[in-house]
Amino acid sequence: MAFTLDPELAAVLQALAEQSDPTPPPERDDWRTLRARGTASMRWMASLLPAYPSGYPLVKASSHKVRSADGAEILVRWYEKAESAPGSAVVYAHGGGMIAGSVDLYDSVVAGYVQATGVPFVSVDYRLAPDAATGTGPVEDVFAALAWLGDQAPELRVDPHRIAVMGDSAGGGLAAGVAILARDRGVPLARQALLYPMLDDRTLAPDPRLTPYVAWTWDDNWTGWHALLGAAFGTDDVPPQVAPARVATVEGLAPAYVEVGELDIFRAEAVSYAQRLADADIPTELHLHSGAIHEYDRLAPASRLARRAMEDRRRVISLL
Repeated sequence: MAFTLDPELAAVLQALAEQSDPTPPPERDDWRTLRARGTASMRWMASLLPAYPSGYPLVKASSHKVRSADGAEILVRWYEKAESAPGSAVVYAHGGGMIAGSVDLYDSVVAGYVQATGVPFVSVDYRLAPDAATGTGPVEDVFAALAWLGDQAPELRVDPHRIAVMGDSAGGGLAAGVAILARDRGVPLARQALLYPMLDDRTLAPDPRLTPYVAWTWDDNWTGWHALLGAAFGTDDVPPQVAPARVATVEGLAPAYVEVGELDIFRAEAVSYAQRLADADIPTELHLHSGAIHEYDRLAPASRLARRAMEDRRRVISLL
């Protein structure tokens, strides 16, 4: 049975194709070119949203430094709505295939969640592979933000038992990894929200049925994971908090919201992870969006698909 791309997404992709000449894909392991293209893409996707701060007048932000496990200083940005009541909060990890992305590029994304829900967020400028950090570095950076939020909870008017971790793409994988660390280290976590998450370093074999649709390719995945894992790539030495699909047991992990597109190379690993959580009697909500590619919501934020997904995300965030 053939797949069908959502017509609103198809129209956006067609318009983009008509506006620029096709360029060859980056060579496998060329993380610099992949980073440059990813940064340009994220900058363009950010332009589709209202600019921060002018487009989010009720949301204010402040920047802070936290210290990661290896002593490195990490920037985090705290967003809150003017009339927010004390209560829940979310730690957010941006996407970028482990090699790209930043807090600045996600200003409008995170501010949008805060304005829509009234729930404050802390966005994490975790170090990127391979030049700034490898292995457990990025996931420890995001965990450091979770620990900082717990420590600052009284000052920030946050209930430490109502904190969630959330992320998209690579950030979704990091969010899942932080949930594993939180369980293993006895840190309370209310929920993990995983948006088309990058969970499994073994997702490398192309699926011919998906090939015409993929936005993040299997070669891109190889490059991102190799940049992060280095010598451990392709071995059994990959820590489960780095590639959460490898975790031996999911018992005790936080309740989960998992979302992925039908035409995303992360589909199988996301669905499989959600199934493992559900089989362990962990409250799990899974959304598999028909006709959706990777980052469909950011490519076409006004589409019906994106609006439906945002409604689900806002509901889950608001119920923390």
